[in-house]
Amino acid sequence: MKITSQEEYGLRCLLRLACGDEQNPLTIPEIANAEGLSAPYVAKLLGVLRQAGLIGSQRGRTGGYHLTRKPSAIGLGEVLLALGEPLFDDPGYCQRHAGAVTDGNCVHQGDCTLRALWHTLEQWVRQSLDHITLADLLQDEGRVVELVRSRLAEAALPPPINLIALSPILKN
Repeated sequence: MKITSQEEYGLRCLLRLACGDEQNPLTIPEIANAEGLSAPYVAKLLGVLRQAGLIGSQRGRTGGYHLTRKPSAIGLGEVLLALGEPLFDDPGYCQRHAGAVTDGNCVHQGDCTLRALWHTLEQWVRQSLDHITLADLLQDEGRVVELVRSRLAEAALPPPINLIALSPILKN
């Protein structure tokens, strides 16, 4: 998986906002200085995040940007999807990978295990990332590693089903 600079820096801006609160919104220059980014680039990132509904803005002398939800309610999968593109969501996949000696139609059109593989992995990765929240990423680095491992394990392994033990019926 490749993380783009827009995803990386957009996530950093969100984490900066997550440290604050709605009563004290942060301005573009404050975020840019704190993250070592240019103000125009931060403005672009915040525009993308605002369009996705992850942040809101407040005008005026005391204005700035703030999260629209609590950090614990914003999943990493949602953030990365807002800032980038899905890992696999390509309607032209089959045509681009049809083969060199075909008429443009994939020879596996009806039964493609690779298309199914990429689509399934996309869904699993997205769901796994949604188990990790901005609040999780506000922890110290060592704690984040533990949290991410446990959240990914929860996403990979569904909780066990509690079964009722049945006793055999004895006939006299």
